[in-house]
Amino acid sequence: MKRLEALNIVDYDPRQDGKVFFGAWVELENEDGDLVRYRIVGTDEIDTRNHHITINSPMARALIGKQVDDEVQVQTPSGLKEWYINKIQYTPFE
Repeated sequence: MKRLEALNIVDYDPRQDGKVFFGAWVELENEDGDLVRYRIVGTDEIDTRNHHITINSPMARALIGKQVDDEVQVQTPSGLKEWYINKIQYTPFE
């Protein structure tokens, strides 16, 4: 029950438009043209089947504050990966 007592709902703020913050849906593309889509969520909301990643993940940390057409570099176990931001929105992709 401690988690519910400490619950903090983060509402969308129009000042977030065009930039990646908590709750954003982000579409990324690598140099090979591979596309991935992620939603940045809290640690208790991780759902890899639905591509929800935690705000504390290396990918999310690299994306925070970025905007469309920015490039992000993420250190992974298999080496440094580069991604380009194609889309940012605060509603699910269709």
